Amino acid sequence: MNIPDKPSGRRSFIKKSMTGLMGAAFLPSFLKSRERNVLTQSGKKRKFIYRPLGRTGLKLPIVSIGAECYEPSVYKKALDEGIVHIDTSQYYYNGRHEQIVAEAVKGRPRDSFVIATSILLGRGTPGSFSTMRKEDAPQLPEKFEISLKRLGLDHVDIFYVAATDSRETALYEPLVTGLQKIKKQGKARFVGVSAHQNEPEVLRAAVESKAHDVVLVAYNFRHPRREEIRTAVAEAAKAGLGVIVMKPMAGAFWDKEKKQPINGKAALKWVLQDENVTTSVPGISSLDQLETDLSVMENLALTAEEKADLKLADAGAPSGLYCPQCGICQTQCPAALEIPLFMRSYMYAYGYRDLGKARAALSQADMSRLQCIDCATCRVSCTMGFNVRERALDIAKLNSEIDAMLR
Repeated sequence: MNIPDKPSGRRSFIKKSMTGLMGAAFLPSFLKSRERNVLTQSGKKRKFIYRPLGRTGLKLPIVSIGAECYEPSVYKKALDEGIVHIDTSQYYYNGRHEQIVAEAVKGRPRDSFVIATSILLGRGTPGSFSTMRKEDAPQLPEKFEISLKRLGLDHVDIFYVAATDSRETALYEPLVTGLQKIKKQGKARFVGVSAHQNEPEVLRAAVESKAHDVVLVAYNFRHPRREEIRTAVAEAAKAGLGVIVMKPMAGAFWDKEKKQPINGKAALKWVLQDENVTTSVPGISSLDQLETDLSVMENLALTAEEKADLKLADAGAPSGLYCPQCGICQTQCPAALEIPLFMRSYMYAYGYRDLGKARAALSQADMSRLQCIDCATCRVSCTMGFNVRERALDIAKLNSEIDAMLR
C-alpha cells in the first residue's frame, strides 16, 4: 500500500521535505482530513481516515501501531490491513523491539510503511534536565546508528529524542544540532521530541524551536491536563507541527487485577475526535485488539454507552492505573523519590502487561533511594488518587523478582 504524498527514494525525500515547508500545511487540520475506502490484502474493504502530519507532506491513517506489541505476525497483519505507521524505540525491550519491527517489514516496499524510533538520552527523572543528558546530547548521531542497524534500514521516517519533558530540553542546542545533523544526512526524514509530561510546555517549545517536525505526546480522556494539552496541540498543528499521540488507552484497565478493562475503542475515539491529532499509537498486542482499533474509523462519534464507559462525568470513578506524570508528587516526598518513574512502571506492568517497558522505566530510577519502607505514613497526595507508597513498593518487588528470574 502506497503512503499518500510520500516520495519513494531517500534523495527525493530531502527535496520533498523542503517543499513541504512552503505548502498548505498551515491550514487547520480539520480542513485536510480525508476519508477513503481501502481494499486490504485480506480482501476486506475498510474506511480509512487520513490526516496530514503537519508540514511533512505525509498523510497517515489515524490509527497506528507500536510499543506494546512484540509479535511480528501482528505487525505484518496490521500492515496488510492498511496500517502504515509503526512506532518503536531503541530502549523498548532492551533494543529487541526494533529487531521485531525489522522482521515485520522485511521484504516490503520501503515506501509502504512509516517507521518512527527514538532514543532516551542519559538517566534522569522525566521533567528534569540531568547533567548526563547534557553530556549525551553530542553523541546523538552515533547512538542513532544503533537503531538503523537493528531496523536494517538506511533511514527512518521519524526520529525522536524520548522523554524530552521540559522546554529547556526541547530547545537545548546540542540536542537540536544532533537531530538536524541526522536529518541533513538523510538518515531521518523528520525529527522531533516525545513527552510523557509537561506536554503543553514541550509542544510550545517545539514550535518555538522551528527545528522539530513532529511531537509525540501523552494525551487521553483521563489526563488531568487534557484541556491544556488540547489547546497546545491546536497551536502546534497551526504552526505546522505533526502531532502524534501515545497513551490513548490511559492504562488499559481500571484495576490492577485486570477485571475492569477500560473501553479501548471509546478511549481511542475520544482522542481521535481532536482533528489536530494526526494519528494515535495504541497498544495493540493481539489480532483481536487490532480489529477493534481499526473499527474505530467506521464512526468516531462516542455513543451514550461509550461515554458512560469512560466515566467522563463520574467524579467517583476509580483511580485506575494511568499516571499522567504531573510531577507534583515529587515536591511532597521527603526523600524526593522518583515517583513518576515508579508509577509509569506500575502502569506498564499491570495495565499494559508489559514487563519489558516496566523494567525500562525503572532503569532510569535510582532504586537505592527507595525509602518507602521506612515511612510509616506516606505524605504524598496523588492527583489521581493512587496509594503511592503501596504501588512503589509493589513495583520495586516485582522488578526484583524479574531480575532474579533472569539471573
